[in-house]
Amino acid sequence: QLQLVESGGGQVQAGGSLRLSCVASERSFSNYRIAWFRQSPGKEREFVAAITPSGGTKYYRDSVKGRFTISRDNAENTVALQMNSLKPEDTAVYYCAATSSNTNAPTYYNYWGQGTQVTVSS
Repeated sequence: QLQLVESGGGQVQAGGSLRLSCVASERSFSNYRIAWFRQSPGKEREFVAAITPSGGTKYYRDSVKGRFTISRDNAENTVALQMNSLKPEDTAVYYCAATSSNTNAPTYYNYWGQGTQVTVSS
């Protein structure tokens, strides 16, 4: 069973940057669409960014376009989320997840990491 482990979270001031990493346990990782989701207290989990198995297509929620970049290295079983120009509203627990479906809806993601906290102070 595919296991995902996130790292790279932390606390930064507004305008700062963080780079999140998601490492998968199996080579089958390269067959999955990988997405980052986030959830803050009292809010539903929301889509942030996704990347297709080949890395050829990327998707972003509108509020992070131009600030966040998703990438993957299938040889290393990793996906990264580079987050620049961070804002207080980006504060949340960030999760990476994998699906064999062609969707950004969290319901269809079968494998999830444990999450990593990102806190942006003003």
